[in-house]
Amino acid sequence: MALMPTHLSTPPLTVGFDLDMTLVDSRPGIRATYEVLAAETGTHIDADLAVTRLGPPLEQELAFWFPEDRVQEMGDRYREIYPTYAITPTLALPGAREAVAAVRAAGGRAVVVTAKHEPNAKLHLAHLGIEPDAVVGWLWAEAKAEALREYGASVYVGDHVGDVRGARAAGALSVAVPTGPCDAAELREAGADVVLDDLVAFPAWLGGYREAARA
Repeated sequence: MALMPTHLSTPPLTVGFDLDMTLVDSRPGIRATYEVLAAETGTHIDADLAVTRLGPPLEQELAFWFPEDRVQEMGDRYREIYPTYAITPTLALPGAREAVAAVRAAGGRAVVVTAKHEPNAKLHLAHLGIEPDAVVGWLWAEAKAEALREYGASVYVGDHVGDVRGARAAGALSVAVPTGPCDAAELREAGADVVLDDLVAFPAWLGGYREAARA
């Protein structure tokens, strides 16, 4: 039996991206949503503190402010009001659109894998004109590996040590940006393979990565 040429069996380039504080600065919208939730419930929530801890699932943050038996209810309410208060104020981070476009221009697929409620993640991306090939929500840290493996991602880009762990669990190259709550030293210590200043540097890095892969 003749062997297939190697170049025909090479999987397509697939790059995963985190959402909050990697592609988008969602702090203004999240802060506003927490403030509305606090007003509705009469519960003190330090929204300024909460937005410094973005990355883990919502329920982890809500557990600081509500008793355990109310966390799920408050999470449901937060997600319900989120589109009204959080989408418009959220901004694309510098280089976000260009990073996703660079993957697609290289003939690859860009997949957003986030811990955020998936419908709200899609609203953010549509509002900001960022166009990945797929969006997968509700996955945090090592659980992100499920989607990364499903889509065959060889690279995962994120801002949190949880994103580094997700990439490593999937056997993907971890590319980190210190644009969220974790600084460059924390990301390197967690095992990031590459740390870029921000996504502005990503297209040039991707070009070098692809060139090295062809060598």
